[in-house]
Amino acid sequence: MTTVPISEAREHLSDLGNRVSLRGERVVVERRGKNLFALVPVEDVELLERLEDVLDLDAIRAAKHEPTISLAKLKKELGL
Repeated sequence: MTTVPISEAREHLSDLGNRVSLRGERVVVERRGKNLFALVPVEDVELLERLEDVLDLDAIRAAKHEPTISLAKLKKELGL
C-alpha cells in the first residue's frame, strides 16, 4: 500500500485515481504522519459493503433469540 502526503494527493489526484482504478492500487493519504483516508478500488468498497451486510444479518439473527419486553411493560418498569 502506498502512502502519500495530502499535498501530493491534491496535485496528483488524477494520476492517483488512475493507479487505483486501473491497477487496483490502494493509496493512503496522510497529513503530518497521520492517516486521513484511503483511495481504494470500487471493488474493494463493494466487498466491504457485502461483508458489512453479512455482519448485520448475523447480528439480526442473534438478536432474534434475545428476550424481548413490550413497550408498555418497559414504560411501567421505568415509571413513565
